[in-house]
Amino acid sequence: MSEKPNALGAYLRARRELVTPEQAGIPDLGVRRVPGLRREEVAMLAGISADYYLRLERGRDRNPSVQVLEAIARVLQLDDDHFAHLLTLVAEAPRQRRRRPRKETVPPGALKLLDSLVQPAFIEGRYFDVLASNALARVLDPRLVVGGNQLRDMFLDAGQQRLYPEWENVTECLIANLRQSVGNDTDDPRFVDLVGELSLASPLFRRLWARHEVRGQRGTPIRLDHPQLGELTLNRERLSVGGAENLKLVVYHPDPESDDADKLTLLASADLPARTPDARGSAAPIREADGAAFG
Repeated sequence: MSEKPNALGAYLRARRELVTPEQAGIPDLGVRRVPGLRREEVAMLAGISADYYLRLERGRDRNPSVQVLEAIARVLQLDDDHFAHLLTLVAEAPRQRRRRPRKETVPPGALKLLDSLVQPAFIEGRYFDVLASNALARVLDPRLVVGGNQLRDMFLDAGQQRLYPEWENVTECLIANLRQSVGNDTDDPRFVDLVGELSLASPLFRRLWARHEVRGQRGTPIRLDHPQLGELTLNRERLSVGGAENLKLVVYHPDPESDDADKLTLLASADLPARTPDARGSAAPIREADGAAFG
């Protein structure tokens, strides 16, 4: 029988390697074989035994107290998002292994709202699959079509990387959001397939994924280099979709009375296509009439 995955140990080890002795306030003595803090240094600073900390990293003890976790989090300099993620890795909530990916379906009301928006907008699933998009979103970013995946496109599509000059920063944000969203629920086949595909195809993804960064989804400015409009900066907001767990309505909007607002108005004044090529180059409808679904 194979051992259970040691998510807690992997997380502690990854975060430990990101904290330097200088950041922890201890002298850096001797040659270090690994980056960051040594296990015994974390244990000393957290006020626990080195043997106990070693058991945590090796998965021999998966139920530390909250007080111990708080002490370790302080040493590893975890913020609120990272500490909340740490707590999910020791939670004992029973979970049934899924044999099929969960179907993500957009409520009809959310589709009506999407179609009524004058800003570029789309609806994404838990793993950044595009479930629905309005016409202006697809003119702004042709990859925002039903069935596309933002993570895959950002890592593997050169055209997408040209559209987003700061695409590496965007990928870091998406990965940190994904870690926060998934928590310890890592047996979903859709999640396993996506992470496996990107791990094989992208050295950058492997490096960023190994850092175990965690961050909640927040509004942020995002810069684009559009082939017709040139450079523009839009604010990206993610809003929860009522009645649909893990679905987000993403809206791009400019600052009022800015050059970016004028450029977006110019784009919206063009004749927008009713149909657009999907990521594989074939014609795809704007969305399914009864609600977009993926999986």
